[in-house]
Amino acid sequence: MPDLPDLLEKFLASRMESRSFSRSTAESYARDLKAFAGAMEAQGIGDPGRVKPHHIAAYLAGLKAEGKAPASVARAASSIRAFFRYLAADLNAIEADPAAHIRPPKPERKAPRILTEAETARLLETPDGGGPSGLRDRAMLELLYATGIRAGELIGLDVDDVNPSLGYVRCASPDGRERFVPLGKAAAEALERYLKDGRPHLVRPDRPERALFVSRRGSRLTRQGFWKLMKKHAETSGLGGVSPHMLRHAFAAHLVAGGADLRAVQEMLGHKDISATRAYAQMARPSLKSVYESAHPRAR
Repeated sequence: MPDLPDLLEKFLASRMESRSFSRSTAESYARDLKAFAGAMEAQGIGDPGRVKPHHIAAYLAGLKAEGKAPASVARAASSIRAFFRYLAADLNAIEADPAAHIRPPKPERKAPRILTEAETARLLETPDGGGPSGLRDRAMLELLYATGIRAGELIGLDVDDVNPSLGYVRCASPDGRERFVPLGKAAAEALERYLKDGRPHLVRPDRPERALFVSRRGSRLTRQGFWKLMKKHAETSGLGGVSPHMLRHAFAAHLVAGGADLRAVQEMLGHKDISATRAYAQMARPSLKSVYESAHPRAR
């Protein structure tokens, strides 16, 4: 049987030929698998049939002990699993797949950056409300923060989906579920100004358009177009690096910090699982140190 390095080359070549891997993916797999093969050969294991589950588990544990990022360890585990699956299923080169039951560690989820109320206000006030595009942009940002809807849901809205006078927005979640979200005063006023003085100057009279937010050409604003506008206003506000989803985070965190019921926030966000909403309670909770310093009579 060919040794590990030869089989690695064969595995990578087969994936490139079948276009299962891009060049960058193949390079990542090559680095991971060559490092693994080197570790096995250092233990005197050159035959892939001699690799056992405990060898793989020990190797991954070693990567973690070296301080490798969880994402890097998870990628190495995926590379090793794909390689041995190829040996067992495609080549029939080994009797049993030693990596079949290896589970990579879950990458650590970083807490999202939450804009403060002052930062949010600065961003929302950035678009120039003197022209049609400025009215549109301000209405979009106000609507994102007022409702917590996703960027895709925002650009998917039609004119009939909003009712500023009654104060609600109707949108469809990615899974197709429809929900109604309340609309605050500031967002309702921004929408009314856009619908009255902005949108009529953007749409083309000869081309009916249902979309609520349209480009300068009069057609529905694209996701890429909205991202460019968001980036421009974030940079102008001096905040930088602000994504549309950060306004969704701010919506939820600020509501929870203000005492809103988690179930109500879950419904407005369209979360299926309440655990996703509970994360905002942790973000909004002040640190023990700040609570102590503000409340204890001898702390100041």
